[in-house]
Amino acid sequence: MLKHFQLGRWTVLVSSPTKSPFSPNATTITSSSSESAATRYFSTCCASAFNVNAFRPRGLSTRCAARRRVLRYDDDEDDDEDVEYGHNKEIAVLELYSQSVRGEALIVHALVDDQDVEVLIFKGFSSSLSYGTSPDPSKSILPARAVIKAIDRVKGPFDPSNIEYLQKGLTWEAFKSTTLPPNLQLPI
Repeated sequence: MLKHFQLGRWTVLVSSPTKSPFSPNATTITSSSSESAATRYFSTCCASAFNVNAFRPRGLSTRCAARRRVLRYDDDEDDDEDVEYGHNKEIAVLELYSQSVRGEALIVHALVDDQDVEVLIFKGFSSSLSYGTSPDPSKSILPARAVIKAIDRVKGPFDPSNIEYLQKGLTWEAFKSTTLPPNLQLPI
């Protein structure tokens, strides 16, 4: 096996004529008896490459290519769950609000199936502080049936060891009427 550097890449040439990357029937070039078999085969491969105009053999050369993005989540199994889970429009509005406001995070206290849930929203992203957050960003952090009890406006970035409250205990209606800009006040 020979390694050959050609046009900026290493190519491996196999010593057996039957495994030639250029043609299955490699022709031998007449040469003097003092040349080695590897030199004769290398000459044969080069002659074959020039005959078929293939300067970069693709069969045995090493290539690095970017991999296409693979769908990680199987949507077929979650269709029934998505209908039951739904999309929470209030959380979507709060995520839009947090994108437009600098240096502010929101802590949302909500009620889901008689359980208290806390959600942190910062720079357009939401994360559950009460349970695991789904890795799928298209899935709402709270189901549609969730009821927002209170919203705390805190100074961002959020530091759980030192929380500085700007406003605490706002209801959804109070937050919507006093804090949300007019372009985000959607009829919900």
